[in-house]
Amino acid sequence: MTETAYSRPVSTGAGVDHEYGPHVHILGDAWSLSVAARLGHPDTRPPLFHLLLESAFRRLLQASLDLLPTSVARVPTRMAEHVPGAAYEGAILDPNARVVIVDVARGGMIPSYVFQRELHQVMDPDVVRVDHVYMQRVTDDAGHVTGVRTSGSKIGGPVAGATLFVPDPMGATGSSMVDALTLFKNLAGGPPARMIACHLFITPEYLRNVTAAFPDAHIFALRLDRGLSPDDVLSTRLGARWAEERGLSDHDYIVPGAGGLGELINNAFV
Repeated sequence: MTETAYSRPVSTGAGVDHEYGPHVHILGDAWSLSVAARLGHPDTRPPLFHLLLESAFRRLLQASLDLLPTSVARVPTRMAEHVPGAAYEGAILDPNARVVIVDVARGGMIPSYVFQRELHQVMDPDVVRVDHVYMQRVTDDAGHVTGVRTSGSKIGGPVAGATLFVPDPMGATGSSMVDALTLFKNLAGGPPARMIACHLFITPEYLRNVTAAFPDAHIFALRLDRGLSPDDVLSTRLGARWAEERGLSDHDYIVPGAGGLGELINNAFV
């Protein structure tokens, strides 16, 4: 039997229409919006919070896997015992395509683990690597974010030709993401084949900074928040009046957002 219906997988990452460009993917489906809403609710605490966090990043991974290489496989099924030649024929993720997952500590620790665990189920574990980068915001006396301090990293080797994932809960200003992508793009041996950032929430300001620095990077999010924009802007298509959209408070926290998720993930409110 030779099946042709599944030679090309369908997209799982189709999302909200917007005007931020083709590399921005805002999922916006009912499941993603429901999980995002529960994650941000003040009554949602561990352990439910951590279960929701893992579910959200599984959804983001599934959507972003549209960008990974696939191969056509013939995989026997248990029915081969009863029907000679019974096998699935069609596309699967290329099990040998190299993947590097970047944990931007501390908020990215659980998301990067989820990505690694899920990819191990369908890919050769030897081609899936997790690297670690230690970053924190730098603020002035008024509490405004002025930059990012990178205090160390643990990088397992070159990234040339690999798919680079950076799963991190919040895409607020974009400073950490730009620094992380710059670090890996400039590694000895050459840049990755593709770079993919995955977040729960992002802002128009984040998109402005990251897409300007890395126009070829793909960005996935459950939701884009622009809650501090004027009312007439909020009634327009996402990105139609990008310059007037605002999602960051004066202290660079996302509104409506979900509060400081790094603190809640680790139960360390510093």
